[in-house]
Amino acid sequence: MSQDFVRRLPDSGYLLQRKAGLGDKVHLDFPLMFVMLCISGYGLLILFSAVDQQPGPVIAQAVKLGIATIVMIIMAQISPIFYLRIAPWLFVLGVILLGLTYLFGFEVNGSKRWLRIPGLVSFQPSEIMKLVVPMILAWYFHDRHLPPRAKHILWAIVMISIPVLMIAAQPDLGTALIIGTSGLLVLLLAGIPWRFVLGALVTGLVSAPALWFVLRDYQQQRILTLLNPERDPLGAGWNIIQSKTAIGSGGLSGKGLFQGTQSHLDFLPESQTDFIIAVLAEELGLIGVVILLIMYILLMGRGVIISLQAQDTFGRLLSGTITFTFFAYVFVNIGMVSGLLPVVGVPLPMVSYGGTSVLTLFAGFGMIMSIHTHRKIIL
Repeated sequence: MSQDFVRRLPDSGYLLQRKAGLGDKVHLDFPLMFVMLCISGYGLLILFSAVDQQPGPVIAQAVKLGIATIVMIIMAQISPIFYLRIAPWLFVLGVILLGLTYLFGFEVNGSKRWLRIPGLVSFQPSEIMKLVVPMILAWYFHDRHLPPRAKHILWAIVMISIPVLMIAAQPDLGTALIIGTSGLLVLLLAGIPWRFVLGALVTGLVSAPALWFVLRDYQQQRILTLLNPERDPLGAGWNIIQSKTAIGSGGLSGKGLFQGTQSHLDFLPESQTDFIIAVLAEELGLIGVVILLIMYILLMGRGVIISLQAQDTFGRLLSGTITFTFFAYVFVNIGMVSGLLPVVGVPLPMVSYGGTSVLTLFAGFGMIMSIHTHRKIIL
C-alpha cells in the first residue's frame, strides 16, 4: 500500500510525516505541562494571600498538586486503547458507587456525596464521573457513523441522564451540571444536528417554569439571590455582594498583593475556595485577572490543538470534551463570583484550595497527553 494512499485514509492520522520527539518518548506534552505549572504557581500565590499568608494551607495544596501531577504522568503513559476498552466498565462501576452513597455515604453540609474506605480515604464518586461520562460517550460513538443518528443520540442522553440525576439527588447540583455539560459537549463535538440543539433549547425554555417547583428551597433561594442579592444582604446575598465589592474595588491594577480588605477582614466568605478570584481581582485588579485568563486560554488552546490532531474518533471526542469542560469550570466559577450565575459551588481550576477537583483535572489532562503522545509516527 502506497504512502499517498495511507495519508488519505479517514481517521488514520497520517497527515504529515513527523519524528518522535522527547515528549513522545516520555508521553508528556511539555507546552501543556508548562502552562499548567504557571497556573498552579500563580494559584498558590493567590492562595497564600487568601489564607492570610499562613504557610500550612499553601504547603498542603502544593502537596496535592504534586500528587495530582504524578497521577497525570501515570495516566499519560497508558495507551488510549486501554481507556477505550475499560470505559464501559468504569461507567458501570461509577453508577454502582453513586448508588452506594445512598446506602453507606456520609453527609457533609447537607449533601450525602461521600464514601469512606475504612482506614484509607474518603472520596466523592461524582468526581470520577466527570471523566467517565465523556469516556463512555466517546467509546459509544467511536465505531459509529457520525453525525449520530436519532437513536444513538437517545441512548447517549440516557447514559448522561443516569449519573446526572443520581448526583442531583444527593443533592449536588453544581457537579450534576458540570457532568451534564460534559456529556452534551460530546454530542456537539460528534456533530449532532442543529435542529436537535434548537429543539432542546426550546424545550428547556418552555419547561423552565415547571422546573422551578422541582427545585429545593435552597436552590430556589440561590436563583432569587442571583436576580436580587439585596433582598437579603446579610444572609443569602452576602457572598455575592461582598464578592462584587471586592472585584469592583480592585480597579485596573488592584490594591496590591496581600493588601486586600474584603478577604483579610473576613468580609468575603470562602475566599480560598469558590470565591478566590475575587481575592485576585481585589489585590491585582483587572490586570491580574487578565493574566490568569490568558493562561487559561493558552491551556485550552493547546487542548483544542491536541484534539484536532487526534487520530481517531475516541481521541478527538475525549480530548475535546475534557478541554471544553475545563472551560465550563472557568466560566461557571467566574460567572457565579461576579453575580452572573447562581452560586453552585464550582471551584476555579488549579487556583481554588482543594484536592479532589485538582486530581480529577490533572487526570483528565493526563489522558489528553496520552492521546497526543501515543499517535502513530512515520519515520
